[in-house]
Amino acid sequence: MISVCRGWGRMQCSAWLVSVGLISAAVVFAQDKAPSVPANPAAEAKTEAEMKAYTEKVYGTDAKFDMLPIPGGEFLIGSPDTEPGHKPDEAPQRKVKIAPFWMGKCEVTWDEYDVWNHNLDIKKRQVLKTVATAQDLASDTVTRPTKPYTDMTFGMGHDGYPAICMTQLAAKTYCQWLSAKTGHYYRLPTEAEWEYACRAGTTTAYSFGDDASKLGDYAWSEENSEGAYQKVGKKKPNPWGLHDMHGNVMEWTLDQYFPDAYSKLPADKVSLRPFVPSTKLYPHVARGGSWDDKPELLRSAAREKSDPLWKVQDPQLPKSRWYHTDALFLGFRVVRPLADDTAAEKVLYMGTGDGQEDR
Repeated sequence: MISVCRGWGRMQCSAWLVSVGLISAAVVFAQDKAPSVPANPAAEAKTEAEMKAYTEKVYGTDAKFDMLPIPGGEFLIGSPDTEPGHKPDEAPQRKVKIAPFWMGKCEVTWDEYDVWNHNLDIKKRQVLKTVATAQDLASDTVTRPTKPYTDMTFGMGHDGYPAICMTQLAAKTYCQWLSAKTGHYYRLPTEAEWEYACRAGTTTAYSFGDDASKLGDYAWSEENSEGAYQKVGKKKPNPWGLHDMHGNVMEWTLDQYFPDAYSKLPADKVSLRPFVPSTKLYPHVARGGSWDDKPELLRSAAREKSDPLWKVQDPQLPKSRWYHTDALFLGFRVVRPLADDTAAEKVLYMGTGDGQEDR
């Protein structure tokens, strides 16, 4: 059984996967007879000390991506009002504790995303007449998007470039599919996890310091992008090895956006893994700024909120739940917690199907 529910009994895991709609009872039965993908020992760890970087290969496809270990710790979320570019929604600063997790070294690329988005894994199996693995059977049941009405790269490049224009629902559903496909539990980061990883132990405006004149060494912004996104991983990484946390494309997080979110956190104690669950369709938090933004919007603390205007050009009625056709600046990266989220957290994070995801 896939390790999305690692640590549970087989029957408990199967029951949860069926209950949240990730797989059907028929698939559970079929998985018992299907071959499994080869193990990836480098991706396994029981303690933070055992965590190391690994490459996740999407079995049966050419897609692969690198994951880096992010140590657990505490930090101040938000920014002081003395920081150039500071906005009111970045205050007050609050101390937050984050558990260890792995995070994508780079943003999810079209090479990875299109395997799910265009059913490339299924089509390849059909052409080559290969036997479906247990993970294939599980991932095949995860919903796939409708066909986009236009080329979602908008001519800016495909191979090695970040996937863009997806709704939060699409990004979360991709994570569901990836979890089933690989046997490892992936999801979007919470807003707190994202900022913690971006800062990488720093307290400055950017992960490289306060001097915005150095931003061009680390990020693509409106000042150097030439009006388009760029291939991932071409700029210097932050201290924990993560590329493009500043700029290129802004990245989805799981949290609902509230301008006063930090004021709800206690001032007299540390908040453990804070998360703001969805209560309405818009807005949700995106982080990091993009190739189309000014430098101050690429700061570690800068917050962006989703907007229905991100799909105003979509000619479909009703508007697609999968695409933000006007958000050419929006992508995402995945995380994988060391300690599994609880069953309730998985449903909350991965989406309950109640329409509260941005779509």
